Parts: sequence; structure tokens; C-alpha cells
Amino acid sequence: MRIIGLDVGEKTIGVALSDGLGLTAQGVEVIRRASRAQDIARLQELIEANDVSQIVVGLPKNMDGSIGARAQTCQSFALEMEKALGLPVILWDERLTTVAAERTLLSADVSRKKRKQVIDKLAASLILQAFLDAQRRNTHA
Repeated sequence: MRIIGLDVGEKTIGVALSDGLGLTAQGVEVIRRASRAQDIARLQELIEANDVSQIVVGLPKNMDGSIGARAQTCQSFALEMEKALGLPVILWDERLTTVAAERTLLSADVSRKKRKQVIDKLAASLILQAFLDAQRRNTHA
């Protein structure tokens, strides 16, 4: 069973998947937001095609740890997904993942146009990888 990681934004949703062992995360695609129903329908397709058992959604907390408007929107979307898809949804603190993704792409000398196309997918990968690493640390502690 695999885990899907999501970076939910206003215009796009970055999607990443774990490998079968839950060790690594790979970016899969960027979903252009249409409506919640269409977004969830596309996620359902990905979940069914990849034998997903769990969903991790990045929670964009403020730097002081508080929950702002964007985080509330993510929480609402996560609840809706949990009901519609029947899978557990975990909210994962994603502070600075988009910044880290941007830095990674800049250091790799990726053009501005290309960065725009892949940043959400990379952010989803970073969110999911952080979750997988924490799970592994907790099981070995």
C-alpha cells in the first residue's frame, strides 16, 4: 500500500506518491484546480490506480505555529477528501517546504518557466518525504 502526499494551493494541487515500502516520495503530477468535486475525482483516480491507503496533506501553518486562512482551507479540503474517499487523511506541518522546493530548483539552475511547472510537485514530494522519514524514526525509536 502506498501513501499519497498533497500540496494543496489555490490554483494547483501538487501530488507525490510513496514507493510500496514507504521509504521514498516521488512527484507525480500537478492538478490544475477546477472545482472541489473535480479535484477529488482526479485524486480518486490516482488513489485507485496506485493502491493508496493513506493521504498526507501539507498544512501551511504560520511561522508562529498558528492556523491562518490558507491552513483552514486545507483543513476543510482534507475533511472533505476523508469523507469522499474513505481514507485516513493526515495533516502535516509544511512550513517552508515551498521555499525549500524553490531553493532546490534554483540550485539546479532550473529556468523560471520550468520551476513554475514543477514546484508544487516538488513541494508535495518534500511534504511526503518528511512524513515518511518521521514515521520511520518513530518506528525505530
